[in-house]
Amino acid sequence: MFLISEDLLLLLLDDDKGTLTGSAYPQTALGGAVLIELALAGAVSGEEKNGVGRSTKVRATPGATLDDDVLQAAYDVVAEKPRGAQELVTRLGKGLPERLGDRLAARGILERRESRTLGLFPRTRWPAVDSRHEEEVRRQLARVLVQGAEPDQRTGALVALLSALGKAPKVVDHGGLPATQVARRAKELAEGAWAARAVRDAINASTAAMTAATTAAVAAGVASS
Repeated sequence: MFLISEDLLLLLLDDDKGTLTGSAYPQTALGGAVLIELALAGAVSGEEKNGVGRSTKVRATPGATLDDDVLQAAYDVVAEKPRGAQELVTRLGKGLPERLGDRLAARGILERRESRTLGLFPRTRWPAVDSRHEEEVRRQLARVLVQGAEPDQRTGALVALLSALGKAPKVVDHGGLPATQVARRAKELAEGAWAARAVRDAINASTAAMTAATTAAVAAGVASS
């Protein structure tokens, strides 16, 4: 059985290069996938907060146990104290690309390759070895996003996460449909998915912070010239 986060990682990786090219926030997205899986297992619950900028408050279900070490570790973090979903998706995602990559390599799905960029900086890549599971996931997504089938919980979670990342049209064969229609279908299905919404909000907050920092740096440069 694959975790939702493992499926998401496979979708985001370039099969040949083994890189997360074009995925600026993979850790945040993978943290969201783990949080969704905990919610589907009944191990955590989210309390919606009203008002702009108010993140869903997430609480652990007392005494829950998970039969997967990644999920159990994530549950233990949630159980420390109630936290906002936006904070949790970032916290839970730290180190997940490497951890999940190692798990998938151990199962013969990916291959771990080590190299150095410019001969100095360590770099890990995860090219595909066995793509059969990923191809089936893509077919399931196409049935939902292109053919209009109703998703099961796992596929619905993936759709919501891909929508939050703006990636839904890029992981399926459109079958002649415009990319905008595929994206709209994904967005409609994602409505109400609070963990996926936390991923989107965390990405937006990070983007806004980087934009503000860049603007401030440019302004400072102009002022000093």
